[in-house]
Amino acid sequence: MRIADINNVDLDQLHALSISVGWPHRAEDWQFVREVGEGIVAMDEIGRTQGSAMWFPYDTHFATIGMVITSPRLQSNGAGQWLMGHVLDRVAGRDLGLNATRAARRLYHTLKFSQEAIVYQCNGEAIAPPELDRPAGSVLRVLELGDLEAIVKLDEAAFGADRRILLGRLLTCSEGIGLMRGGKMEAFSLCRPFGRGHVIGPVVATTDEDAIAVIHPHAARHAATFLRLDTREKEGRFSNFLSQCGLPVYDTVTTMSLGRRWLTVREGDSPHKPRTYALASQTLG
Repeated sequence: MRIADINNVDLDQLHALSISVGWPHRAEDWQFVREVGEGIVAMDEIGRTQGSAMWFPYDTHFATIGMVITSPRLQSNGAGQWLMGHVLDRVAGRDLGLNATRAARRLYHTLKFSQEAIVYQCNGEAIAPPELDRPAGSVLRVLELGDLEAIVKLDEAAFGADRRILLGRLLTCSEGIGLMRGGKMEAFSLCRPFGRGHVIGPVVATTDEDAIAVIHPHAARHAATFLRLDTREKEGRFSNFLSQCGLPVYDTVTTMSLGRRWLTVREGDSPHKPRTYALASQTLG
């Protein structure tokens, strides 16, 4: 096996790799992550792609890791650890976060990643949600490219790192809804084509009420089609609303970190600090 840059591999090979492990990614989804991240692949002696791993640097201190796949015939031969060794060499000095499938969790534990939280993958054929009263004093509107600065600021407060490049790219391919109060953005959601249908994420808000308000239009728009949302909200109004929209929990992954803890509330944080109600994706965080 040899290592190659992920950008030098044909999309059809990457698509076939994710299909081999049952992941829903389309060729278009692979192209998107290649545009916003960096990665490597494992190639066999005749040029077939047998594994992949990617990282997404959000600032000089933090990156997420994702798209770590090994073909079924290599999964028992240590290929995942070999790939991750190459990745960790390339991101040395950064704090790291990832969302681990059940199959990969043991691998990351051996690499000294610490478990932090559970992510609930909610998906299904969406049901038109019930009509809701708009949160007090708020106005909902469609997001535009000119809203990028406000989105970046709100997302950084919730996520803990500047994701300007990713969010700018997401805005070009997503339907966005912003919740405004007094001319200030206090919540937003993005929804884009992904996998079998559409995915809602990221969603950033301070309260369940505001988070529900900004995903309601997406759930209504995509009723009777496949819709997905990945969240760490296990219970409460937001979780109950997802169930009303026909999005039950389908699977779970585990948020893990190496270095500084990713999700810890820090000294000086406001009790009204925005939080990430829905991930951009399991790969992107």
